[in-house]
Amino acid sequence: MSETKKNSGILTGRSFKFGDDISTDLIAPGRLFHLRSNLPELAKHVLEDADPEFAGKVKPGDFVVGGRNFGLGSSREHAPLIMKMAGVGAVLAKSFARIFFRNSINVGLPVLICDTDKIDEGDILEIDLKKGTIDNKTKNLVLQFSPLPEVMIKILNDGGLVNHITKNKGFNL
Repeated sequence: MSETKKNSGILTGRSFKFGDDISTDLIAPGRLFHLRSNLPELAKHVLEDADPEFAGKVKPGDFVVGGRNFGLGSSREHAPLIMKMAGVGAVLAKSFARIFFRNSINVGLPVLICDTDKIDEGDILEIDLKKGTIDNKTKNLVLQFSPLPEVMIKILNDGGLVNHITKNKGFNL
């Protein structure tokens, strides 16, 4: 999350729209498996098989917007991690594969379950994690989602689960 607004739970960025069933293979191409020990290099290829231009276009804080079943497939923790490393501020989708959802929170990447039908490619969004609102500035439209539990926001603010546990010498519930 951007450092200036991180603790307020406010995220701002541009949307990149993808469809249903975006798998971990599309996020982190299996043919680049040999790069998993070089995550900065692998991050240069994030979502390459879904949009070959994505890694070159995404800016820090931008959002990936999907449909149903985002993150299905193998439980590669590096899939959400390289999204975060590439600058993705959050992933919004109608539904997530459970392991992808959990891995994302663990690495400090916000994932929000919401209706994404009214979000288009390039829309400017302001997301309030605490209130559960997505303000689509491009369309002058406010969408709702279930606010994240406070413990998840703490984990995200600390940069992920390991950082949270290290900082707090355990869980800070």
